[in-house]
Amino acid sequence: MSDVTVAVENPKPPVDGVMVDIRGVHKSFGPLEVLRGVDLQVRAGEVTVILGPSGSGKSTLLRTINHLEKVNRGWISIDGELIGYRRSGDKLYELREKEVLKQRTHIGFVFQNFNLFPHLTVLENLVEAPVSALRRPRREAERTARRLLERVGLADKSDAYPRQLSGGQQQRVAIARALALEPKVLLFDEPTSALDPELVGEVLDVIKDLARTGTTMIVVTHEIGFAREVADTVVFMDGGVVVEQGPPAAVLDHPRHERTRAFLSKVL
Repeated sequence: MSDVTVAVENPKPPVDGVMVDIRGVHKSFGPLEVLRGVDLQVRAGEVTVILGPSGSGKSTLLRTINHLEKVNRGWISIDGELIGYRRSGDKLYELREKEVLKQRTHIGFVFQNFNLFPHLTVLENLVEAPVSALRRPRREAERTARRLLERVGLADKSDAYPRQLSGGQQQRVAIARALALEPKVLLFDEPTSALDPELVGEVLDVIKDLARTGTTMIVVTHEIGFAREVADTVVFMDGGVVVEQGPPAAVLDHPRHERTRAFLSKVL
């Protein structure tokens, strides 16, 4: 097991109601410093949308939240539990892979390119993790899977294979698969960027529905209209740091920082 130095020497206690707590997170790939001390708190039941130019660290930050990328400094906790590490004094010691995998069952992740198992049917894609990771009875897992497929408008596709679906349908299956583990938080990494324009709306509608039901979500996206409509908090990142954050109306209509204004002038 490796250890990393905690970036915050005297970390503040968790704030009541905060589901995702990111403190002083740094991440480098060789000499390239991608995250340079990110602090971000996401409250339970709220939607945080992260905007920013390519290379600003958005996707890397998302991947550190479920320990797909290890941090070099700092720490992340979900619902008060450190992710990927246990703490001893001022050091963090990395958990074993088995323990990390268990933590990931609480963190749903929806990727750009769906990442469905091509050799499994839609129903089997949803059932696999609850049965293997959570030891749920197959019949119960299938019942839940069918309910989720109905929720995302794909009740009639349970026996289809991913290759038989459109990109929008595949992404809706991916969302249902993430929900099948009943996660504490859902992470979306540009969920519409791989879709043809006419398919974007059907995926965003599913995410909007989740927002209305109080699902805690962090969404990396370029869809400004979606951010304005759904986000409780909009975060603008650039150069591996959070430049500014606040309610959508504040950040999108009255940005305080020149970098935010320059970015929005190109995308609005």
